[in-house]
Amino acid sequence: MPEVEASFYEKMEEQRVKCWLCPHHCMLKEGQSGLCRVRVNKEGTLFSLNYAELASLALDPIEKKPLYHFFPGSMILSAGTYGCNLFCPYCQNYSLAHEKPLTREISPLLLTEIARQSTADGSIGFAFTYNEPTIWYEYVRDAAYSLKAAGLKSVLVTNGYIERAPLEELLPLVDAMNIDVKAFNDDFYRKHCKGRLEAVKATVERAVEMTHVEITTLLIPGENDEPEEIKALASWLAGLNPQIPLHLSRYHPAFKFSREATPAATLERAREIAREDLDFVYIGNVLQEENNTFCQTCGELLIERNIYQVENRGLRDGKCKACGSNIAYIIMVPGT
Repeated sequence: MPEVEASFYEKMEEQRVKCWLCPHHCMLKEGQSGLCRVRVNKEGTLFSLNYAELASLALDPIEKKPLYHFFPGSMILSAGTYGCNLFCPYCQNYSLAHEKPLTREISPLLLTEIARQSTADGSIGFAFTYNEPTIWYEYVRDAAYSLKAAGLKSVLVTNGYIERAPLEELLPLVDAMNIDVKAFNDDFYRKHCKGRLEAVKATVERAVEMTHVEITTLLIPGENDEPEEIKALASWLAGLNPQIPLHLSRYHPAFKFSREATPAATLERAREIAREDLDFVYIGNVLQEENNTFCQTCGELLIERNIYQVENRGLRDGKCKACGSNIAYIIMVPGT
């Protein structure tokens, strides 16, 4: 696949370019790559190096993204490429984010056809995931256009580190997003991710106005698990919409972090704190954790979950079977 000229950049003097895709605003001399490693200046033109380059392709449960309120119990074809614009030292997908894996070329049209065929296996569409999809911008945009034309859903699993203009162009094409809010303190973002919290907050605040959004925060002992921080995160999300699902995920040692995994008690305490403001708080990366969804009106069990085994227990035609309330906070397959 030939290299594709990047979107959202500015040509400068002496063949330099300035990238406007994400808040890093990389200023690149001829031959230099951005911090993401996948956008390079070639003779004064910025190119995307990973267009149509897929490093991983799999059919996943939608709950694995994690998305619990978006077509629960369905499957979704998922893929990623390589590169990332943040630098988390605990990254669980570091082989994609910070290394150069083997890839194969799949055009947007071919990707759409593969996704269409996967509907026979219960897939609702396609998820751009595994590494950071926003730095795969040109391909994600082109594929999302094609997927939408085919009547398929598009999902982004993202760190939310993107500028407003490219986000605005992408949002009408996206049906759901899981946005990773890595911590609710800027020091964490500066120290561990080389990013800024405010940029991620801006993405979340805009995305919830346009599409279905769920939030994930990986709790790391001694880094972002203080009760005051959890309270601040939940209060901010509740100010946007108290029905935004929050996934509090358990950290395990990975990449450059070797500290012990997050204690289950920490996750349970954080969930109780977050539930003071939010209607739906789930715990991830813990086996046998109860993550069912209940009707907010009568308490009836709506969705029962056992890891990735999901059963619709209380929903019919978008209403609670017990009390008849409209369940607008869960998007279901039509007719279920």
